[in-house]
Amino acid sequence: MHSHPVDQLIYSFIQPGLGVICCPFEQRAGLVSFRVQQLDVRVETKTKDNVFLTAVVSVQYQVIRENVYQAFYSLTNPVQQITAHVYDVMRSQLPTLELDAVFEAKEDLALAVKNALSETMSSYGYQILQALITDIDPDNRVKQAMNEINSAKRLKFAVAEKAEGQKILQVKSAEAEAEAKYLSGVGVAKQRKAIVDGLKSSIVDFSDGVKGASSKDVMDLLLLTQYFDCIRDVGSAGHCKTTFVPSGNAGGSIRNSLLVADAAKLS
Repeated sequence: MHSHPVDQLIYSFIQPGLGVICCPFEQRAGLVSFRVQQLDVRVETKTKDNVFLTAVVSVQYQVIRENVYQAFYSLTNPVQQITAHVYDVMRSQLPTLELDAVFEAKEDLALAVKNALSETMSSYGYQILQALITDIDPDNRVKQAMNEINSAKRLKFAVAEKAEGQKILQVKSAEAEAEAKYLSGVGVAKQRKAIVDGLKSSIVDFSDGVKGASSKDVMDLLLLTQYFDCIRDVGSAGHCKTTFVPSGNAGGSIRNSLLVADAAKLS
C-alpha cells in the first residue's frame, strides 16, 4: 500500500503489516499485491495448413518490489497489456507451423511468449516468471479426422502383422508336414524291407524243410496267410464294410470256399 499527502506530490510506500495514515494530510492511493498471479489467455488462430485451433497460454507474473511505483502508475490495466502481447506472439508464430508441428513446438512457443513479455513488462515493473501453453484444442472435426487417420494406420499395421503371422504359421506347418511325410516314408521303406527280408527267410526255410515244395507253392501259402491276417484285422475293426472280389487264382478259390462254408454255418 502506498500513500501521499493531498497537497504535496510526495509518495510513500507502506510495507505489509500495520500502517498509519495521517488523515486528512495523507490518503491511500491504492493497493499493490506482491503475490504471484496467473493469467489464462485463450488465443484462437489457424495453422499453416489452415486448421483453426484454440490455444490456452498461462502467464505467471509478479510485481517487482523495487519498481512498485512503475507497476502502479505506468499501466492502467496490466492484464490487458499482457493479453495483447500474448495474442501478438501466438498469432505471429502459429501460422508458420503445421498442426502436427504445433504440438511438438509447445516449449518453443512458450519460451517465445515469455521472452516477449519479459522484455516489455519489465519496464512497467512486472516480472514474468513463467509462460506455459496448457492446452491446444483443434476443431472437433479435425480431431475426429486425426483420430480416424491414426486408427487406420494402426489397423493397417495390425492387418500386416496378422498376415505375417499367418504366413509364418503356414510355412512352419508346411515344413512340419514335409518332415512328417519324409519320416513316414522312411518308416514305410524300412517296414517293407523288413517284410521282404522276412518273406525271403520264410521261403528259404520252408523249401528246405518240405521236400518237393516249389517257391511258387510257398508264395501262395504266404499270400494266403497274409490274406487271412488282413481279413481278421478288417473284421475286428468297428463299422467296416468289406467287398470280396474273387481273383481266380488258387488263393482266391480257397478264400471263396472258406467264405461259402462260413455262410453255410451262419444260415
